Amino acid sequence: MKHLALAALMVLAPPALAQVVEEAEGVMAEGREVESEAGFRAWIGEYRAKALSAGVPAAVWDREMRAAEFLPDVVRRDRNQNEFTRTIWDYLDIAVSEERVAMGRAALAKHGALLEKIEAQYGVRKEIVLAAWGLETSYGTFRGTTDTISALATLTYDGRREAFFGEQLIEALKIIEAGEVSRADMQGSWAGAMGHTQFMPTSWRDYAVDFDGDGRRNLWSGDPADALASAAHYLAEHGWAAGVPWGMEVRLPEGFDYDLTSERVVKPVADWAALGVKPVAGDWPSGERVSILVPAGAEGASFAIWPNFQAIESYNPADAYVIAIGHLADRIAGGGQIEAAWPRHWKALTLEERKEVQSLLSAAGFEAGGVDGRIGPKTVAAVKAWQKARGLVADGYASPDVLRGLRTE
Repeated sequence: MKHLALAALMVLAPPALAQVVEEAEGVMAEGREVESEAGFRAWIGEYRAKALSAGVPAAVWDREMRAAEFLPDVVRRDRNQNEFTRTIWDYLDIAVSEERVAMGRAALAKHGALLEKIEAQYGVRKEIVLAAWGLETSYGTFRGTTDTISALATLTYDGRREAFFGEQLIEALKIIEAGEVSRADMQGSWAGAMGHTQFMPTSWRDYAVDFDGDGRRNLWSGDPADALASAAHYLAEHGWAAGVPWGMEVRLPEGFDYDLTSERVVKPVADWAALGVKPVAGDWPSGERVSILVPAGAEGASFAIWPNFQAIESYNPADAYVIAIGHLADRIAGGGQIEAAWPRHWKALTLEERKEVQSLLSAAGFEAGGVDGRIGPKTVAAVKAWQKARGLVADGYASPDVLRGLRTE
């Protein structure tokens, strides 16, 4: 379960939370048809026994839930996430803006000694830690102002993902009970992510560290030491390997077989080089488990990715987010911009348009794995098969051109 950074794209790309939790839990309930402050108060009484059985003291539950508020806007934002669409290039324009790069370099200058210590202990590149901080809260400048208990109680009451958010609520109450942070200071995103690096409460429980030695794992204060070290610890525990790249931009040769562009296809660097794949800048580093990713299909940039890509995916599984973390880290370290042009004439398909692609593919005899608007492996394979049948570059990317082509058949 990817509990960390579920609101990582809260400002930049809100669907991350819904996608992460939905993929992890498989099925989402419909949620309550009618929600109200009165219903919320009744739910607090009903849920009390469950919270107490999970280890929340009665006095803590009664005190903190008395102060909890039903937040209709949280429900609205959670339910509307699947409608949000943004292309990877639009996302990267914001996530790796010149301002964010400059802020990252300033943060590196200010916190360099701290970050060196964190890198020495956990093996995670200091620029990667900085990039995560930069994307999550703009280097601590926007950590969220929503009361965490109210947000998590509202989302638990809503019922669509009661088990997930209920667990988060219980852990948040235990954090307060332990004296790690006051209720007033426990603020964060509308989705319950907290502090400089936007940990969910269970991620705080499992991965937060007391790096400054003051006896508390404090992700909320003005001092980012514990939060940055906790992010590094999280990545290290999820497979980050020291001295290995996250990825790099590459050029693919003419006639490249796009069936090879998948995290499921893993080859040594030497094999990719033999196929004519070349780094955009510099030489190939070493690597035995390298994949090729084309997040915008054949029309956009291509990346070689190492297992550290998957480590960042544990923070947030969206390819755009992982590429943004890696690219922002590289820019902070002095690297250049992505060189390949993006297909900026395309817009992102809406949820209904993605469903239409799937429906039309299935009608044409290319099974897309259902009509849910999620472009997963089955839909990608169906797009590839449709493209091959028509003599097109079979990159599997569900573009506006693919939708137009399907509509004309």
